[in-house]
Amino acid sequence: MLRATAIGPKPVPLALFGLTLSRIQKTYHRDKASVNSKVNDQPKQTNGVVTRFAPSPTGFLHIGGARTAMFNWLFARHHGGKALLRIEDTDKARSTQEAIDAIIEGLDWLGLDWDDETVFQSERAERHAEVAHELLASGNAYKCFATAEELTAMREQQRAEKKPMRYDGRWRDRDPSEAPEGAPFVIRLKTETTGKVTIADMVQGDVSVQNGEIDDFILLRSDGSPTYMLAVVVDDHDMGVTHLIRGDDHLNNAFRQLALIKAMGWAEPVYAHIPLIHGNDGAKLSKRHGALGVDAYRDMGILPDAMFNYLLRLGWGHGDDEIISRAQAIEWFALEGVGKSPSRFDTKKLQNLNGHYMRDAEDADLVRLATPWIEQDLAQALTPADKELLGQAMPVLKSRAKNLIELAESSLFLFKKRPLGLDERAENLLDADARTLLKSIHLGLTDLEDWTLEATEEVIKAIAESAELGLGKLAQPMRAALTGSTSSPGIFDVLILLGKEESLGRLADQMEKT
Repeated sequence: MLRATAIGPKPVPLALFGLTLSRIQKTYHRDKASVNSKVNDQPKQTNGVVTRFAPSPTGFLHIGGARTAMFNWLFARHHGGKALLRIEDTDKARSTQEAIDAIIEGLDWLGLDWDDETVFQSERAERHAEVAHELLASGNAYKCFATAEELTAMREQQRAEKKPMRYDGRWRDRDPSEAPEGAPFVIRLKTETTGKVTIADMVQGDVSVQNGEIDDFILLRSDGSPTYMLAVVVDDHDMGVTHLIRGDDHLNNAFRQLALIKAMGWAEPVYAHIPLIHGNDGAKLSKRHGALGVDAYRDMGILPDAMFNYLLRLGWGHGDDEIISRAQAIEWFALEGVGKSPSRFDTKKLQNLNGHYMRDAEDADLVRLATPWIEQDLAQALTPADKELLGQAMPVLKSRAKNLIELAESSLFLFKKRPLGLDERAENLLDADARTLLKSIHLGLTDLEDWTLEATEEVIKAIAESAELGLGKLAQPMRAALTGSTSSPGIFDVLILLGKEESLGRLADQMEKT
C-alpha cells in the first residue's frame, strides 16, 4: 500500500437535507444499440464542472455509494455543470443485468437524474487498448514478459527480505527481442522513480507519496483486456470529468491514475476523497449494522426525502442548518463542507427522521405511496372511494407512523369488512363487562345526529361519568370493536372516519357476542 501523508485538518460540520417527496417508479431497459460507447468521439466540454458516479454492478446500490452519487450530483448542479453515470461492468464474472437494473432503480428512487447517456465501461475496451498502445509507442509504457512463476518468486523473495511487495521493473529497460518468440506479455506503465507527487485533495488536504512507491502497474493484460486502472482513467478523460468525488478508499488509486494521466499529457482532475460510512459502533459498515442497500430501506417504508436528508448529514454541513430544501442544497453545496472523519450510520436515527418527513409529507403523496402496501395486506385493490377515505384519514394516520409500512398497517381498519376479525389482544379485552359497556356506548351514539368529534366525545364522556369510569375504560373496548386491534388513532377520530352507520354496526357486532 502507498504511504500517503495528509497535511492540514478540516472541520467536520453536519447538516440535514430534504428533497421533495416523490417515489419515482421507473423501469430501466438497457438497449445496447442506443448506448454511445464511443465517448471519445463526443465534443469535449472544456468549460464547467463535470462529475461522474461509476458503480460496479455486482449487487445493490450501497448506501455509501448512494451518498457518493448524491455528492457528485449536488456538486455538478451547484456549478451548473454535468453529472454523468458510468456503469463499470468490466468484471463479467460478477456484473449482472439484475444489479445494473437495481442500481438504476435505486438512483431513480433517490431522485437523481443524470446528464447524457449512461456509459458502459465494458463496451469501451477497444478505446482502452488504444491508449495503452499509444503509451507503448511514446515510450511511456513497455512490454513485460515476466512469467507467473517469476513474479511469484519475486514476491516470495520480497516477503522474506521484508521489502514492499511491488513489481521490480525487470523488463523496464530490456529489449522485447530478448523474450522467446510468441511469448505472452502484459503492457506496464513506466512510472517516475524519483521525487514525489502531491494531490491537493479538496477533502483530505495535500496528500503526498514518493514516486518510488508507485510500481510499474499493468495497463493491458496478456489477453489484451484493460485493467481497471487504465479503463477508469481513459473513461474519465473521454467523458470530460473535471472533479473526481469518491470514497477515500480510492485515494491510493489516485496516485497511480495520476501517473497515467501525466504520461498521456491530459488535464489533471480535481480530487475529493470523502470518508467512508461506519456503523454506529465505529466499525466498518457491515450487515450486522443493518441493511446495506438503498433498496432495503425503500422496502422498509423509508421515504427518499428522509434517506437523502440522513445521508447528506453523514459528512456534510452548512452552518447550523438541519433541514435543507433541495434548492438550498444545490445552492449551498461545497466540498469544503465535507468532513474528514468517517460518519456513523444509525438505523434508529434514520427511522426517527423518516417520521419527521412522514408528518410533513403531502397527504396525496402518502396515499399514493402507501396504497401498494395496503393492497398487499388486504389482497385486493383499493377503490377510488377507498383512496378518498384514506386521504381524509391521512392527517391522523401520518402523525403516528414512522414509515410507510406502519402507515399502511394503521389504516387497515378503514377497509375491513364486517364482522371484523379481532387480534388476540383485542379478543381478550372484550370480556363480558366490556361488551356491556359497548351496549351503553351504542345506545348513547344511536340518537346522536351531529356526528362530529366534539359531539361524539361529549356523549362518551357522559357515559364514562355515569358509570364512574375513566375515559380510557371506554376507549379501549371501543377501539377493539371498531378496529379489531388495541392500537389505532384517537378513538374519536376513528368514529368520524368510519362514519355513524359503520361505527354503530361494528359496535353491534361485538356487543352481541356471548
